[in-house]
Amino acid sequence: MRAGFRMILEAGDGIVVVGEASNGAEAVAAASALRPDVVCMDVQMPDMDGLEATRRIVADPQVSAAVVIVTTFDRDDYLFTSLTAGASGFLLKNAGPEELVNAVRVAAAGDALLSPEVTRRVIARFAEASAPSAVGSPATPVAVSGSAAGDLGPAVTVDLTERETEVLRLMAQALSNAEIARRLYIGEATVKTHVSNVLQKLGARDRVAAVVYAHRHGLA
Repeated sequence: MRAGFRMILEAGDGIVVVGEASNGAEAVAAASALRPDVVCMDVQMPDMDGLEATRRIVADPQVSAAVVIVTTFDRDDYLFTSLTAGASGFLLKNAGPEELVNAVRVAAAGDALLSPEVTRRVIARFAEASAPSAVGSPATPVAVSGSAAGDLGPAVTVDLTERETEVLRLMAQALSNAEIARRLYIGEATVKTHVSNVLQKLGARDRVAAVVYAHRHGLA
């Protein structure tokens, strides 16, 4: 499987496969040593599974790689656990070659690789977790994608500009930077600046956390 992925990725312009790993422990060590832009991570592996490996890679301040989970199993528990571990995307192994290459490009660009359907599943799960309990007390806040703030719950207030709020709304619709640029008739570099400002103000590690915040606060 890895050999097939390597062939597909190396055929893509501008993509260089700098290493491989056969288990989670090797993946963590390789990410630390090679400092890749993107890690394609399996879930079920010996010694250390991909979810724990993702947590360790994301937590390493010396590694800035985006992690894309590539798995055979379309299971919600894998999806939600991988995203809360800090993964930037979720892709099934039966995806076509073009989808794999696009996944790496999207992750490298700093975008979250979540289809609208996956986004709906994520939002439904976190919305349920943050809903008021039967006795009227707030539910325990959910930590999303390793957010630096630790909690993007209803109590969080951030001072977003009108344009930043507009960009956040479009992010919550699973639009890419290029799509947001076309929608707002602005340059993609300008969108990237707005996205960066939004993530910084929210204390969010990535777009997934920002999208959850937007849905929790009625911005989507």
